[in-house]
Amino acid sequence: MNGASDLLNRASRSTLVRLAVTAGILAYLSTRIDLAESARAVAAVSLPHLALVLVLVGVDRGVMILRLLLLLRASGIAIPVRDATRLFLVSSFVGSFLPAGVGADVARAYGLARESTTGSEALASVAVDRVLGVLALATMGVAGLVAWAPQGRSDWRLLAVGAIVGMACLAAFWADQWLRWIVPAHRHQRSITRRVLKLSDAVSRYRNRRGVLAHVMAWSLVVQLLRITQAYLLGVGLGLTVPFSYFLLFMPIGLLMLLLPVSISGFGVPQAAIVWLLRPMGVDDSTAFALSTLIILTGLAGNLPGLLLWLRRPKEPSGRGRTIR
Repeated sequence: MNGASDLLNRASRSTLVRLAVTAGILAYLSTRIDLAESARAVAAVSLPHLALVLVLVGVDRGVMILRLLLLLRASGIAIPVRDATRLFLVSSFVGSFLPAGVGADVARAYGLARESTTGSEALASVAVDRVLGVLALATMGVAGLVAWAPQGRSDWRLLAVGAIVGMACLAAFWADQWLRWIVPAHRHQRSITRRVLKLSDAVSRYRNRRGVLAHVMAWSLVVQLLRITQAYLLGVGLGLTVPFSYFLLFMPIGLLMLLLPVSISGFGVPQAAIVWLLRPMGVDDSTAFALSTLIILTGLAGNLPGLLLWLRRPKEPSGRGRTIR
């Protein structure tokens, strides 16, 4: 009981810290940006563009559910499409109130662990899904850098950052080896270390599932392209004339900021990053802040189906999923 209480206390303190970070950044931005002007820009966004973006949000949610299903089936977890869809949407909604980037993943991993008899494989599927998503972002960022760089001359420092992120993602599939090399052998049997090593073993088994990894990676690139396109269309709806090639360059950075667990629901840090990244294109801070707000709000709108499913959840929990391996 004391352990659970300590865990809840730590989670509460962590949430308070993130709320403070989010509030602090928004307060700072309010001193630099005309928030009233940003609000008017949000209210005046082109409705046809907004409607198209919401359609694309629905499409990217469908692709993300497909990715998760592919990874689960590759692990031998036979979860029905309907249950996987419900789990994904509900966890996305719950994650809206948790630290940005990891909140939905934590909720999803918890739900899968309850539904599956192979908890480590279920957790590994969520981890691999996230790793491939970050790898796809790095790939899109490098593609954007090449497309935007004048006369084909790319900044080697940004290319190096993309390469480092890519190598870090790939290294996750060998975590079973380097973790055992880093962690002293006498600690391997400790409770937390044992669980981490078990998870790394489950992730490493994907090394032998190259076909599935390639399939999911392709869909991950589609998801990131959809999100960049959504941001571009919102920009057009706000009257921006920033070319799509620049969105290919800066949006992967903005989306990576959304993945950092330092804010709530993506407010704060990602908005500041997008405002800063749009300055070189001559976009005024109020309009850039309006764009960042619309990006977050349309993403949250995509989580609303999870609220409806959560409200209609059965009173009695369903049986556990089957394992086919």
